Amino acid sequence: MTERIVCVGDSITRGQVSVDYVQLLRRRFQDRPYTFVNHGVNYDLAYNVAGRLDRIVAEDPHHVIVLVGTNDANATLGEANRRLMTLIKRLPVRPSAQWYADNLAAILQGLEERTYARVAVLSLPVIGEDLDSVPLRRAGEYSAIAQEVAAAHNADYLPLHERQVEDLRTSGHRPGTHYRPGMLLSSTASTQHFVLRRSLDEIAERRGLRLTTDTVHQNSRGAGMIADLIEEHLMVRSGHA
Repeated sequence: MTERIVCVGDSITRGQVSVDYVQLLRRRFQDRPYTFVNHGVNYDLAYNVAGRLDRIVAEDPHHVIVLVGTNDANATLGEANRRLMTLIKRLPVRPSAQWYADNLAAILQGLEERTYARVAVLSLPVIGEDLDSVPLRRAGEYSAIAQEVAAAHNADYLPLHERQVEDLRTSGHRPGTHYRPGMLLSSTASTQHFVLRRSLDEIAERRGLRLTTDTVHQNSRGAGMIADLIEEHLMVRSGHA
């Protein structure tokens, strides 16, 4: 029997301006009975994912992998970010840590009540690559929320944030580009990729970044860590670990 794995999230899952970890998983599992479905939507917050559960449930998944929260956290890193997210996604309230927790809980509760899927929640990837910076700490705070909510809803927790921070720490990496609020870094990365035809890894290298292309979206190393954790999870759940 082929198992359907639905990957749910934002642009990091969508894989247009970030290395596509769902495609990485398809390649890794091409000779095994797994089908991977991409339900990533650019700019989504947990609130938006909670609002499109019908489409996720309709996939009749065996596993659901949830990676959401980067935009929730990013929206709290300055008023310009908040206004941008509110406008793009028509948010009804001011984004906050509690609102993220409530919406993530609604996602997991809905999946628990409406599917038989095994659900796993990834913690957030790093925001910025400067250790002990405010953006990276914020991603850690939201990751702690994700872990707590996952535990409350009997979902598995996959420690992406922890793995990425450890990689930055042990490598001694010093980023050549630092997190900035707004869309300048992401929009210029998109221009380089889609107009100048540079690979996402080349963009990351030019910017002196180890895991990301623009301090948020993933290069091959960062996306590979996401795929690693999901592969490990599926192997454990299928009894092949």
